[in-house]
Amino acid sequence: MGDMFDTVIVGAGVIGLTSALRLQEAGSRVAVVTAEPPGETTSSVAAAVWYPTRTPFAPRVLDWATRTFDELVRQAADGVPGVVMRPTRMLLRGETPDVPWWAAALPDLRVLRTEEVRAPFTSGWAFTVPSVEMSRYLPWLQRRFTEAGGTLIRRRIDSLEQAGVWAPVVVNASGLGARSLCADAEVQPVRGQLVLVANPGLLTSVRDEDNADGSTYVHPRSTDIVLGGTFEIGEWDTTPCPATAAAILRRCTELLPELAGAPVVGHRVGLRPHRSSGVRLEADAQPPGRVKRLVHNYGHGGAGVTLAWGCADAVTALAFGVDRAA
Repeated sequence: MGDMFDTVIVGAGVIGLTSALRLQEAGSRVAVVTAEPPGETTSSVAAAVWYPTRTPFAPRVLDWATRTFDELVRQAADGVPGVVMRPTRMLLRGETPDVPWWAAALPDLRVLRTEEVRAPFTSGWAFTVPSVEMSRYLPWLQRRFTEAGGTLIRRRIDSLEQAGVWAPVVVNASGLGARSLCADAEVQPVRGQLVLVANPGLLTSVRDEDNADGSTYVHPRSTDIVLGGTFEIGEWDTTPCPATAAAILRRCTELLPELAGAPVVGHRVGLRPHRSSGVRLEADAQPPGRVKRLVHNYGHGGAGVTLAWGCADAVTALAFGVDRAA
């Protein structure tokens, strides 16, 4: 059975599917093994606006983010389902900090003019970034993968060695699953709760990350608006908390009074796969058992969509034995 594929991806979220597609484009016969279908992964809950949430600077991270930004811009222009370019405002309190490191990936970031900011905000940035509706995008990724000859295998595995049954090269894109599959204690869930409301006509994403009561953001989509949020490290509970939802609604309505009275249409909770030292993207020096080459690609936290395509490029190079900086 191992002769059927060249590479097997463990995990069918946005990190796994983008890695699978890049490997296919490079000529690899690819299977994806997953315990849950793409529509039930953590990626399906993501607000999915390009933004390196709580991701520290490193040259390789900027490279991944830039490659992903460029790919999503192309996809938006090509009409890929769920991908649009979204004007964004980041509102700041206190002195305007230096331009963020990720601005190097954007063509249009600018400082907001005085007349564009009202109290309690003192400054901010305006920029345009891709926004992705995962309910439309994940099915497109999966369809593109299968139409190119890829195979999706529904199976829960207990070790990465088991993946060697399908292919000699294994890509570990298991997200939170890496905590047990790799015995990586750095991997922790970061609970994120969201409220979905009907869209009264808003087009611009707005962020207030300096809010003392909690990170606050408003992300319009085609039929609703994502309101957030929380960043609760180590919390596994996926049940929406009514008090947290009420606090999110209050903060977001204070940020944008136009949201007052917008009907609530849903609540979502997702567990981001956070890793304290950052993304693990490398070829394993000691692949297990029958696995000839093992490439890890996990720990993206809340920046999966922001880094996915760039990481997929790096994974492809490593899977083919090109040990460039990744």
